[in-house]
Amino acid sequence: MSRVIILVADGLGIGSSADAEAFGDTGANTFFHIYQHMLQEHNHVLNIPNLAKLGLVKACENANNIKFEQFPQTNIAGAYGHMQEISTGKDTPSGHWEMAGVPVLFEWGYFSEKTNSFPPEFIEELVKRTGVTGILGNRHAPGTDVLTWHGEEHIKTGKPICYTSADSVFQVAAHESHFGLEELYSFCEIARELLDKYNIGRVIARPFLGETPSEFKRTGNRRDYSVLPPSETVLQKVASANKQVVSIGKISDIYAHQGITKAIKATGLEALIDTTLNEMSSDDGEGIIFTNLVNFDQDYGHRRDIKGFAEALEYFDSRIPELLAALNEDDTLLITADHGCDPSWPGTDHTREYVPIIAFKPGIKEVNLGLRDTFADMGQTIADIFQVESTAYGTSFKMSLS
Repeated sequence: MSRVIILVADGLGIGSSADAEAFGDTGANTFFHIYQHMLQEHNHVLNIPNLAKLGLVKACENANNIKFEQFPQTNIAGAYGHMQEISTGKDTPSGHWEMAGVPVLFEWGYFSEKTNSFPPEFIEELVKRTGVTGILGNRHAPGTDVLTWHGEEHIKTGKPICYTSADSVFQVAAHESHFGLEELYSFCEIARELLDKYNIGRVIARPFLGETPSEFKRTGNRRDYSVLPPSETVLQKVASANKQVVSIGKISDIYAHQGITKAIKATGLEALIDTTLNEMSSDDGEGIIFTNLVNFDQDYGHRRDIKGFAEALEYFDSRIPELLAALNEDDTLLITADHGCDPSWPGTDHTREYVPIIAFKPGIKEVNLGLRDTFADMGQTIADIFQVESTAYGTSFKMSLS
């Protein structure tokens, strides 16, 4: 019985894509710039032999016509390529929906003003509906900075901290004890309802703990409230065929819980991989195990922590042998990303980049999948593997894996 295990290395772009200029991202390259920084600043060659053997380095080289001069040569056992996004944005829902066969071809709504970002009428209605006395923040800001700036006032006044970014998102930080976790979720649910008319992609609850700025720390109880995908994803098609679709991490939230038969929360790179391995070891039949490795993006990309990103990649690489050993004969492992988040790039936002597509089956030889015109090629391949209805977009590469 076939299974597809999907690991999204959130934010691991491999070079500015053909349309990067329109996003101000020409020259961005998350993976190569991490490699370059570690070599030049730390005299350290990125230690990722397993990802290299699967084709990650080769995919990046082909995407940009560059060479990793100091990287050890290795024999590749896997299919590798680079995918171009056709969705209008470079955000998490757009990337994930497209890889499931549903590109976002409409324009999201955005809060473009850097300060006083939210419409006064929206804030007025939100405050009225939720019963809070007001909000703090109301600006573009990194999620950790708003805790330092507003955390103590939030505890004192009970006003939630509301902020946004270049993405189509409304984020709310609130203290789990002083404000209450369920109260935060309720606040975000009302915000989600009110923001539908503004076409905002996600509302994100960002709970935290601590009593002083030096102690404030976000917890693992994040919750995303996404709009529904505009059409049926391959996850829904597979679930409708009575096969399992297991979500690990924030995957279920990203797809607004559509097409998910089992959702498991996990926090941190180690726990996300452990949970994936645990699900792979269970004998629940055919289907998909789908994990988002959010920490690359959340902890290192957005915070522009190049060394931390590199260390996380090396840790991920160290777990690859366990993942490969857990595959059954008919399983397929897919490793990809949803966008770039170049930690060397100006600002703190995502970057418009090609993303890797790595596919591994036991016994596979080297296969160059080349440039894929859309992330939806991955979704079409999954539909092909499970012999369900094709998605509206994408070209399957299943035959290349045989």
